[in-house]
Amino acid sequence: MSSPTSSPLPSPSPLPARRPGTTPGRRRRGPGWVPQQHGAWAMLVVPPVVGAVMSGVTWRHALLLVAWLVAYLAYNAVGLWLRSGRKARYLPPVRAYGIAAVVVGGGLLVVTPGLLVWAPAYAVLLGVSLTASVRRADRSWSNDAVTVLAACLMTVVAAGLGSRAPAEAARSAVAWGRSLVDGSGFVHGSGVVDGSRVVGGSGVAPGHVVLAAVVLLAYFWGTVLYVKTMIRERGRRDVLAWSIGYHVAIAAAGFVVHPLLGAVGVLLAVRAAVVPRRWPRATPKAIGIGEIVATTAVAVVTLAVL
Repeated sequence: MSSPTSSPLPSPSPLPARRPGTTPGRRRRGPGWVPQQHGAWAMLVVPPVVGAVMSGVTWRHALLLVAWLVAYLAYNAVGLWLRSGRKARYLPPVRAYGIAAVVVGGGLLVVTPGLLVWAPAYAVLLGVSLTASVRRADRSWSNDAVTVLAACLMTVVAAGLGSRAPAEAARSAVAWGRSLVDGSGFVHGSGVVDGSRVVGGSGVAPGHVVLAAVVLLAYFWGTVLYVKTMIRERGRRDVLAWSIGYHVAIAAAGFVVHPLLGAVGVLLAVRAAVVPRRWPRATPKAIGIGEIVATTAVAVVTLAVL
């Protein structure tokens, strides 16, 4: 998936450049151990956290988050190894993180075997992204789209493990689809579902979870456009115009859902229009930190209104 020099999305780190003047004999950690994306962590963490909070946090969410992050570390190492032309010095983190991902992921599946329902979708997304790494096209628009979709889908995955979701939701993703079709929702106590909204009792309406995933999807795709105007596509007026137009449209759509979402959308649209012109030389680190702040704001507002 893409690198911090093109978007804040979780993707293989760029091949490290040789640093002149390194002290002879001083051993440095090899490539692939530590991802270089500053904004990637917000995108990795926020969707599963939003899904967990909406449906009721349980211990299974902690295991899911650890497995998800370890899987990302393994993915990052594999992508870097593929981009290097499969050089041997890139293999140690592939082996280490790969083993860790199998162990942690296996433990997660033991307690929540229904998560295997999501395996085909993530296998396809992973295959597409690693193919892009082989072709050294990990910064492409299509790969960014795959990355955003994979991350935001975790909102729905995590919600299925919540304390306010029934046992069958944790075992099978089909429960989500069925509840969306018949409007039954996941409700405990005396609550009933009015459309996609839970009225009374305690529970989580699948429609709200899906809407939250869509909100995050719309936001993170906007970050792709915004960050490209700051780095990889800096100076391209057509990309800047697309970015501004997209953010204005998203702000308008946000007001339809809730005024607070619309207000956040306006702030993001202002950022998309002003920052590339006023601070075109901002560093990737500064951009990544800014994305963490913006992502936190979007997550908080999403949880407050949905």
